[in-house]
Amino acid sequence: MSAKAISEQTGKDFLSKYICTSAAVQNRFRYANVTAETDWARLTQEHPWLLTEKLVVKPDQLIKRRGKLGLVGINLDLQGVQEWLKSRLMKETTVGKAKGVLKNFLIEPFVAHKQEEEFYVCVYATREGDHVLFHHEGGVEVGDVDAKAQRLTVAIDDKLSEDQVTQQLLTHVPDDRKEILASFIVGLFNLYEDLYFTYLEINPLVVTQDGVHVLDMAAKIDATADYICKAKWGDVEFPPPFGREAYPEEAYIADLDAKSGASLKLTLLNPRGRIWTMVAGGGASVVYSDTICDLGGVDELANYGEYSGAPSEQQTYDYAKTILSLMTREKHPEGKVLIIGGSIANFTNVAATFKGIVRAIKDYQGPLKEHEVTIFVRRGGPNYQEGLRVMGEVGKTTGIPIHVFGTETHMTAIVGMALGHKPIPNQPPVDAHTANFLLNSSNNVMTPATTRTASFSESKMSNDIAPAKRCKAGLSAAKATTLFSKHTKAVVWGMQTRAVQGMLDFDYVCSREEPSVAAMVYPFTGDHKQKFYWGHKEILLPVYKNMADAMKKHPGVDVLISFASLRSAFDSTMEVMQFPQIHTIAIIAEGIPEAQTRKMIKKADEKGVTIIGPATVGGIKPGCFKIGNTGGMLDNILASKLYRPGSVAYVSRSGGMSNELNNIISRTTDGVFEGVAIGGDRYPGSTFMDHVLRYQDTPGVKMIVVLGEIGGTEEYKICQGITEGRITKPVVCWCIGTCATMFASEVQFGHAGACANEASETAVTKNQALRNSGAYVPKSFDELGDVIKTVYDELVASGTIVPAQEVPPPTVPMDYSWARELGLIRKPASFMTSICDERGQELIYAGMPITEVFKEEMGLGGVLGLLWFQRRLPRYACQFIEMCLMVTADHGPAVSGAHNTIVCARAGKDLISSLTSGLLTIGDRFGGALDAAAKQFSKAFDSGMLPMEFVNKMKKDGKLIMGIGHRVKSINNPDMRVQILKDFVKQHFLSTHLLDYALDVEKITTSKKPNLILNVDGFIGAAFVDLLRTCGGFTRDEADEFVEIGALNGIFVLGRSMGFIGHYLDQKRLKQGLYRHPWDDISYVLPEHMSI
Repeated sequence: MSAKAISEQTGKDFLSKYICTSAAVQNRFRYANVTAETDWARLTQEHPWLLTEKLVVKPDQLIKRRGKLGLVGINLDLQGVQEWLKSRLMKETTVGKAKGVLKNFLIEPFVAHKQEEEFYVCVYATREGDHVLFHHEGGVEVGDVDAKAQRLTVAIDDKLSEDQVTQQLLTHVPDDRKEILASFIVGLFNLYEDLYFTYLEINPLVVTQDGVHVLDMAAKIDATADYICKAKWGDVEFPPPFGREAYPEEAYIADLDAKSGASLKLTLLNPRGRIWTMVAGGGASVVYSDTICDLGGVDELANYGEYSGAPSEQQTYDYAKTILSLMTREKHPEGKVLIIGGSIANFTNVAATFKGIVRAIKDYQGPLKEHEVTIFVRRGGPNYQEGLRVMGEVGKTTGIPIHVFGTETHMTAIVGMALGHKPIPNQPPVDAHTANFLLNSSNNVMTPATTRTASFSESKMSNDIAPAKRCKAGLSAAKATTLFSKHTKAVVWGMQTRAVQGMLDFDYVCSREEPSVAAMVYPFTGDHKQKFYWGHKEILLPVYKNMADAMKKHPGVDVLISFASLRSAFDSTMEVMQFPQIHTIAIIAEGIPEAQTRKMIKKADEKGVTIIGPATVGGIKPGCFKIGNTGGMLDNILASKLYRPGSVAYVSRSGGMSNELNNIISRTTDGVFEGVAIGGDRYPGSTFMDHVLRYQDTPGVKMIVVLGEIGGTEEYKICQGITEGRITKPVVCWCIGTCATMFASEVQFGHAGACANEASETAVTKNQALRNSGAYVPKSFDELGDVIKTVYDELVASGTIVPAQEVPPPTVPMDYSWARELGLIRKPASFMTSICDERGQELIYAGMPITEVFKEEMGLGGVLGLLWFQRRLPRYACQFIEMCLMVTADHGPAVSGAHNTIVCARAGKDLISSLTSGLLTIGDRFGGALDAAAKQFSKAFDSGMLPMEFVNKMKKDGKLIMGIGHRVKSINNPDMRVQILKDFVKQHFLSTHLLDYALDVEKITTSKKPNLILNVDGFIGAAFVDLLRTCGGFTRDEADEFVEIGALNGIFVLGRSMGFIGHYLDQKRLKQGLYRHPWDDISYVLPEHMSI
């Protein structure tokens, strides 16, 4: 959501820090917070004024009209404050319908003043601008300020001046107070704008001879502006409405939501309730809550929440386990029900998200059975059949009653089943598998001729665009009635290849002559071509780095589909509105600050541009054009007959519910003519009325469906249009959110705009107004489909709609990746791996999650054991590996590998090149003797050859014994690295047969020459064979195989890489120049006849 209430202390903190005014604001930072844990001695040390001044004390928990409720203690000393708090702190009280515990209080200095020194000021946002309300009589008895206050509207991008305030707001204020009030109000307004407030009320604002005193404040800020205001806001805590506790689980889900691109919401209403929900989609979650309350379940409804925006399996698991944990803490005598519902998803892979829920159900199967939980599931969307199958299977395997339904079942039918109002079908009908929709139902395998381009009820009509008329600067331009046709061309902002491919598949199945996407814009790469499919054929679409190039090279484009992030959507949208060819913009991003959205709306109105969104999936015009992921995948496009136009146009806020409307309308009428989801923000770019009037003026539309919701007053304009005769076509309308009036405390639903600030904004009031104006309004969402069918049947009976014969759509090939996801095909993999899997939420090493690796403190040796040997090795083995890496890390700059690395570094080469140069010297003669030594010693030992026989045989064959000999070290100057390893191996290894054999060989070779010792390579090679053979983790064949395939040399390569990198960094740090080998260290031996 966007507008969130903040505590009075937070609001005053912002004002004290950042207000800029010539008015003397008194008592800045003079407020103290008190809770049950407060240490009074420490509090008085931090705020010494508590001991010397008269005080005011009041709860700071978003409670309105505290004075009238007797919740303000006035003119008290500190002892009086403490006495006053004794009867109130941590005590339950009732405010309106809400019961809550008073646990957070604010103490401030008491300001002695007269009644005539009290004023009222409020600033709040609307679509058109910001309104400043002022009344010269403030305080507890201010009354209906909307009716009494002076009002000044500041248009978007305009500034407020002191002259305006004085002339329009302060007409009833004494002259000696006007200057100070005007300065303060302008400063307050600037603060409101700079810190992205959406509501800021001070009552009373007291003006005395000393200056301005802010006594009581209520405020909301736009939480989506956190990325802009973080430096000034800091970490803001948003308190829950009074009457609802702040639960740690809510904070946990809010944290998950903040870290995710998806949407995850949870509000606990009654933790002891028996009805729990886990609903996908902001709009759908409201519909399910409405239906539960309509059927009498309001007192047992435990939670409100939603997940949407394609959360990952892990995110869904975390969300689901939180809900399952909460619902299995207290038993209910009637058992409990869990409703896992949702509309038809547009782009979320239902099977993938259900995997997370299934994992959580398996983890909690014991408590779920103990608490007698019954689960009801209804879902649709991409791969939903597989998701429902998996959900049904887990019910069978765990013994938990799970009833599963798909798109053939009305979205909220499972609520009636769960609450016992409807029977549960034994075998619900199952829609065809996803893949079946992609098969042409006719015998004709050829692509059929172009289907009708207008209403399904008409034989033919023109689909030409009615272009927007451009007006002079400063005036609003007329917007187009027809936004999309079969010839519409769009540019897509963002590298959204899946969405673009979905649009092209839709184009193809609608028999468009050309793709609707002309180009893409992606500023993070250079200009290039991107490959897509057009039916069976591969095509290339241009991708541009900047918008100007795309507009210049594609003058026929008139639609922009923006997948820009919430941070860049504003700038990219304002940029594209500079190009006159664009008349429609769809903004998908959710979480754009409201102030930026209103600026975009103002610009769009001036330019005659229609904005769909923000926070939307888009819209669809069957047979013509679809925005991004609207309508879901091809199976839903075909099932809902969106490949050809019908006679019904709809407008909705919710993207998920728009797809549900596609389903309902296709089952009850001849189909959709056009559908738009305007978005869930408080200020959508275009309104319900904008689109209803377009539909009214479009001949192909015969009836209109509107799915409104709680919050805002836009639906009243539809009432007015019907009453005044501007809207004559039948309008079926339902506003979701009727449950809100039944809750004791305020609930912010999934959409930012789904919150009623006054009675007229409630869904119940709006539904009644629509009904009174002549719209067709069902009794509940459950009956929406029935009412649509009734109106449609009447239009057919009157001849207004003449249903046309169905024309089969073209066959569209399924993408390989999706076919594989559905399990329809198989293909041999190009690569195989058995050591690591990065595909899930957590990296896995040889079957062990990375979190477990750290939890078990396995160290580098343990990780190497997992990745190289696919084993969890004993602790001593891990330590030995780490010791080997340590002793082989470096042996000075003179060895060949380090020398090469240094020369490369001094030649100006990069780290990778220099390291590679050093590594390429490793072989049998330098560092690569581990494998060879292990093989030679193993072969001799395993064949029963005595050490003397082995030495003699190698001498006879003219071969060197790998791992024997050192240029510097000798029997008289031993290598301490070998001694360190030997001490450890002898102490910890279970057996050292091969090492002992190698040491016996050393005795023979050193008797001939002192430097023919068992060197580090030979020691590690022999000892590692003993480790592999005796640690218990390998068979003899497995141990020999690791030696044979060269695993042991990896120890030296890995260890010495550390040293080589060190040499590289050392040379760079020392700023060494290009190396040239000195002449006096080179012996020039030339043929005599060539010598000088």
